[in-house]
Amino acid sequence: MNAKISIATLIVLCATLFANAQTIDKKTLTIEGAKKVIAGAVAYAKKNNAPGGVIAVVDEGGNLMALERLDGTFAAGANISIGKARTAVLFKRPTKAFEDIIKNGRTAMVALPDAYFTPLQGGVPITIDSQIVGGVGVSGAASAQQDEELAIAGANVFADAKLSNTTSANGRPVLFYDAKQVSTSFSTGAVLLDASDRNYMVHTSRRDKPGLAEIHSLDTDIIYVIEGSATFVTGGTAVDAKEISPNEIRGSRIEGGITRQLSKGEVIIVPNNTPHWFKEVNGEFLYYTIKVR
Repeated sequence: MNAKISIATLIVLCATLFANAQTIDKKTLTIEGAKKVIAGAVAYAKKNNAPGGVIAVVDEGGNLMALERLDGTFAAGANISIGKARTAVLFKRPTKAFEDIIKNGRTAMVALPDAYFTPLQGGVPITIDSQIVGGVGVSGAASAQQDEELAIAGANVFADAKLSNTTSANGRPVLFYDAKQVSTSFSTGAVLLDASDRNYMVHTSRRDKPGLAEIHSLDTDIIYVIEGSATFVTGGTAVDAKEISPNEIRGSRIEGGITRQLSKGEVIIVPNNTPHWFKEVNGEFLYYTIKVR
């Protein structure tokens, strides 16, 4: 009898283990979590003087969970932001990747149905403990780049909460970003750490073409090249210089100045109020920018 009971128990345990092997524990984004994502994006928009923006959050299946439209944003931004969020989660990639693919000639991708595919920069997946639980899309900020920065700021609220559990002796959090977070940030070129309550920022910057001449009135840029090479000009005079936002000036190019070739492993420090310009970029150019104020 004991032997029969033992065998029966073993069979039940084996069946249970077999059933468990066919299922996984999954994270789920709640409504409160969706609101937290929006709050993170809105806070970033206000801090960086975004002229508007619609932030949409969808669940893992691409269904709308929450949406907020900032004052002054054009009406169509709502549908566009939802499309970006849905595309990011259904394809598990930032939407900028698809915009770049189409720009590079694979125009057949535009044949995908609009209901599932909005290949415009500004949508990113929301990840918790390496699981994609939703997507956030933004439309209507100052540029496509700023759309994406707002989206990343929203998606990163869970990472920030996780990091805040570890603090240093002076009460400041010890900040850690795993390889996947860094790689995702570099894939689009984004703000890895904003200037909230600190005098520095970290950008995971990415370029594949020349940029505008830049002058930062307050920020010193510390640039560390990770991959690629570029022609970089510092000093001289910025042509057609205009203030695009407080303490930020852009121009079409630089006349004069010193030209350098930047490549992997090199560091250059550009003090505030110094004109600088990526004149030429050879292929994909990845670099950290530490902004110190």
